[in-house]
Amino acid sequence: MICSLWIKTVLTSSTSPRIGYTDSMDLKKIVVEILEKEHLISLATIDDGGVWVSDVIYVFDDDLNIYWMSDPEVRHSEAILKNPQVAGTITISNKNKEPNLGIQISGIAERIEGKRFDLAIKHLLKRGYPEPKETDDVLQGDSWYVLKPKFIDVINEKLWGYDKQKLEF
Repeated sequence: MICSLWIKTVLTSSTSPRIGYTDSMDLKKIVVEILEKEHLISLATIDDGGVWVSDVIYVFDDDLNIYWMSDPEVRHSEAILKNPQVAGTITISNKNKEPNLGIQISGIAERIEGKRFDLAIKHLLKRGYPEPKETDDVLQGDSWYVLKPKFIDVINEKLWGYDKQKLEF
């Protein structure tokens, strides 16, 4: 994976200057920490009816691709077949006055074929279920989908205030 980082060398606020990230590997580590802490992505798709948002349980790989399983007949799955451009948010902050921490992601989504037992193990363990056996029907009629990011904006209010850092692919 080749990433380039959009860099702001000095981020300023009304109180004091803050040095921005200059290393895409450090920024990627923050993204991985956010992905590991949460389990839901709010996934936005668009179809003939307009914009639609669905929360899906995800897992991810080393290239920061996001995977989830969904019924192929639900609205967001059908929308991806017509228009693969999607966006999503993952937010860790959930308490009043807690610094914002999360990511905004934009990319291309597609349905992927196969049982993908490797993903099923990660997915079920993340949800607190026991590890499945290879003979188990892990999909139960669902299909796997992948979001391949074009960019990820990182929001870390504690480090950068309201300025975002961008990881591009």
